[in-house]
Amino acid sequence: MQLHELATLSARVTRETGRLAKIGHLAECLRRLDPAEVPIAVAYLCGELPQGRIGIGWSMLREAVGGPPAHPPSLTLTDTDACFETMRQTTGSGSGRRRAEILAGLMARASEPERDFLKRLVLGEMRHGALEGVMMEAVAKAAETPSRSVRRAYFVTGSLGRVAAAALAHGASGLGGFRLTPGRPILPALAQPSDDVGDALRHLGTAALEYKMDGARVQVHKVGSEVAVFTRGLRDVAAAVPELVEGVRSLGCPDVILDGEVLALRPDGKPHPFQTTMRRFGRKLDVAELRRELPLVPYFFDCLYLEGETLIDAPAHERSRVLAATLPDALRMPRMVTDSAAAAGEFFAAAVAAGHEGVMAKTLDGVYEAGERSRHWLKIKRVHTLDLVVLAAEWGHGRRRGWLSNLHLGARDPSGGSFVMLGKTFKGLTDAMLREQTEFLQRLETARDGHTVYVRPEAVVEVAFNDLQVSPQYPAGLALRFARVKRYRPDKRAEQADTIDTVRAIHEAGH
Repeated sequence: MQLHELATLSARVTRETGRLAKIGHLAECLRRLDPAEVPIAVAYLCGELPQGRIGIGWSMLREAVGGPPAHPPSLTLTDTDACFETMRQTTGSGSGRRRAEILAGLMARASEPERDFLKRLVLGEMRHGALEGVMMEAVAKAAETPSRSVRRAYFVTGSLGRVAAAALAHGASGLGGFRLTPGRPILPALAQPSDDVGDALRHLGTAALEYKMDGARVQVHKVGSEVAVFTRGLRDVAAAVPELVEGVRSLGCPDVILDGEVLALRPDGKPHPFQTTMRRFGRKLDVAELRRELPLVPYFFDCLYLEGETLIDAPAHERSRVLAATLPDALRMPRMVTDSAAAAGEFFAAAVAAGHEGVMAKTLDGVYEAGERSRHWLKIKRVHTLDLVVLAAEWGHGRRRGWLSNLHLGARDPSGGSFVMLGKTFKGLTDAMLREQTEFLQRLETARDGHTVYVRPEAVVEVAFNDLQVSPQYPAGLALRFARVKRYRPDKRAEQADTIDTVRAIHEAGH
């Protein structure tokens, strides 16, 4: 298949509003692919490169588009994938220049629609709704296979491209070989948010509560003396965390898969900020030195496999029993079982006092729903709010096309009367809010460039967020984490917005 056909399909799916229509267009495309093209097309339409991140930024892309676009288009999917694979394998001295040359050669062979598609692909800006959920349904439709079989295979492999290739080639029988196997990571189960512990218990009944730590999610696989440590993105980082490998290797069981969090702790026992913990997972690091400086402590909360037995379909109380029998207390996440809102509130307070995000609430009989935001897992986090000023807004993509969406948010600097940017968010905005802000923000417009409209700092929004992180990207050195808009505050003037001093005080109190 030629790349321009996929670019045309991407544009068509972007314009399409109906989920079933999207699935139909994608399924039709999947049926026409050669077997070798299936993993490539599936990854591209999900907005990903099969090679992952390969060091292409906006400046390299801009420089790569030098001459006129190709006409007629001639690139195939396999041509394109081969170029990106060559870039991935290009390392060492001068590799940046060589990758730029390969990218320029690719762009010289691309038509204008193909160039736009490739830019959005490598920058992670694909916004056409054809992400995993829709694509899984399209694979099932194209292969005439039950969607639950496709989902199950994907969740235990983490590669929708591999699953699609097997389903299209062999149907449901081709998916039977995808099963939980030590050494091969699966997508982690995820949680849905809940307002507070009382709300969580009303939904779940008697539940297990665990500390919710702001560390690095890890899935640890032990096969004999070999130990692999996978991140949430399924990347093996065992070489970066030798103390974790050593601790799991010393366990008495021969084969096990554990799910948990690792954190770097301060001398007082409270966790370092998330960014500090993540220093242990950098690409270029002195492992021995960082291990002395930031030793990691694991806290496991689930056991997915033990000595030949797959446990993801076992009820949570059984998995908890196995975990307790396999690991010492020091390696397990703090946990309690209760149906009392008062007891749950005390547990939440203890978690926050210890420096953690909040708690998880889990049903006692739920299975491990790999890759999904489970209705059996609820997360309750501490929440801060600030009244911030809108400094700019970006035009939306996909369903939000034509509306100003992503807001640039700033706190007031009382020393100079200006506003200090703290981050961006489009979360929490309803369709009604999008329509209204698109209208009134353009009335405040002072300038625009590309997809951003800059405005007079007059509109105040109440923003909820979970934490602040150190960020050299912003002037104050701080950025909001998990920010979402709660409401506009027409009753407040910009000079009544929260100050950067308030923001710094929140950060210092939390760390």
